[in-house]
Amino acid sequence: MIQLTRLNGTPVIVNAELIKFVEATPDTVISLTSGEKIMVREPVELVAERVMSYRHRVGEPVELETG
Repeated sequence: MIQLTRLNGTPVIVNAELIKFVEATPDTVISLTSGEKIMVREPVELVAERVMSYRHRVGEPVELETG
């Protein structure tokens, strides 16, 4: 789980295992495997760092897909 901030300033905890992809539109939009979308204040790069940090803590291999 990673902590992020909704656009209205409310903290939200997101299950990093359910993140399908993250994009800047220009706000950061997180699309979950359930089809739900969450808009957050953090930039895409920070969300990716938090996901990689989470995966490192739980012992999962970390691969950053680009392009």
